[in-house]
Amino acid sequence: MPIDMRTAVIDMSPWQGRNDAEDGDRGLRWHHQVQPADNANDEGIMLLGFACDEGVSRNKGRTGAYDAPVVIRKALANLAWHHKEPIYDGGDIHCDDGNLEQAQLRLANDVSQALRQKHKVIVFGGGHEVAWGTFQGLGRYIQQKQTQQHEISSSDYPPQHVPRIGIINFDAHFDLRSLPAALGGNLGSSGTPFHQAARFCELQSWPFHYACIGVNQASNTQALFDKADELGVTYIEDHNLNYFELKQGIEILQGFIAECDYLYLTIDMDAFPASVAPGVSAPAARGIPLDIFEALLQPIFAAKNAQHENKLLVADIAELNPRFDIDNQTARLAARLTWLIAQSIR
Repeated sequence: MPIDMRTAVIDMSPWQGRNDAEDGDRGLRWHHQVQPADNANDEGIMLLGFACDEGVSRNKGRTGAYDAPVVIRKALANLAWHHKEPIYDGGDIHCDDGNLEQAQLRLANDVSQALRQKHKVIVFGGGHEVAWGTFQGLGRYIQQKQTQQHEISSSDYPPQHVPRIGIINFDAHFDLRSLPAALGGNLGSSGTPFHQAARFCELQSWPFHYACIGVNQASNTQALFDKADELGVTYIEDHNLNYFELKQGIEILQGFIAECDYLYLTIDMDAFPASVAPGVSAPAARGIPLDIFEALLQPIFAAKNAQHENKLLVADIAELNPRFDIDNQTARLAARLTWLIAQSIR
């Protein structure tokens, strides 16, 4: 059955690009193959967008990420098609009224619905507040899966396993801030998504597994490092992500992955150097070199569960800010990362 995407607006107009008719099926590009979610009859990859600046605005950052989902699609449209399974566009959630919490719930609904229909999911933010919507959707999907298993289980089966969701965040910032008192103590921002995820896990009596890769000590206060330590966060600082320490970084990541049943990959574009990704809310003076980043992706893509299925179910890309991009440089990088994830998330 096609996925019901009533909460999102599907616009296929960004999917335009070059045509090499003389090459036939060997000359296909993304714009030839991506289908609207209404046609999603087979398992594949679901693309969702979260057009939102509200979280960055609340976090006192530079707005402009609202336009990122369309810009990423345009950058993807002309990339060569080398994929085996269908890719669908589920449209965008728009946060136009300042009600971030409602927009995040709508995104969560679309993520969980896509997962129930056995799609893998890639979400285009928006600010990093997208992560709370994405994580809620994954959490809701796992809750529903557990409920179904409980309904068919009996005393002949072992006790239900407590799910272990691994959040892997490539980011210069922890984004572990508490909900700001200035906003009433119940409104999040682009700086709070993993605090909210930790609270979600606590309420479910689930363990909180969070790895922040590329964190910049100069951009995170001691209070945030203290909170990360208190929550048992695995983190690798940006200055440790180099060729000499790459093997150690991969081993740390592999150890983290081994403790998880499911993986959620979230990439903040400010994890990369400003020379590579200028179009972000908070440009990084140092950042993660792209080849080091790609090497760290490999254990994530390779991770399998006991059923030999990919642990990675959901990924998102956050903080692309087209307003400050140079020659679409950051958009092209975001598109390349999406292409790479789509190649590996099968």
